[in-house]
Amino acid sequence: MAYDEELAERIRDLIEPGPDVTEKKMFGGLAFLIGGNMAVAASRQGGLLVRIDPAQGAALIDDESVTPMVMGGREMDGWLRVTGAPIRDDTTLREWVARGVGYARSLPAKH
Repeated sequence: MAYDEELAERIRDLIEPGPDVTEKKMFGGLAFLIGGNMAVAASRQGGLLVRIDPAQGAALIDDESVTPMVMGGREMDGWLRVTGAPIRDDTTLREWVARGVGYARSLPAKH
């Protein structure tokens, strides 16, 4: 399954363009990177992948629409999968994208 192109376009509209913002196809999805750090992605498995401060992960998980990201059978610390209502609602999607972009911007740029 390919990533949701409509979701990718909505994400694109929410991220302010700039020289440090890039898009890259990764793992069958479309990732949005800030300074070389992945911030959010439209996942091929559906939904949005969001990079977060690992210390905040547990507080954000609701086990319904917000779950830990699992890759290769293991949970990825600092990453969440957001599906369902939170990504259908523009305001909530904006909040999740801002969370991922904000965290990526707090990291040292990769060259």
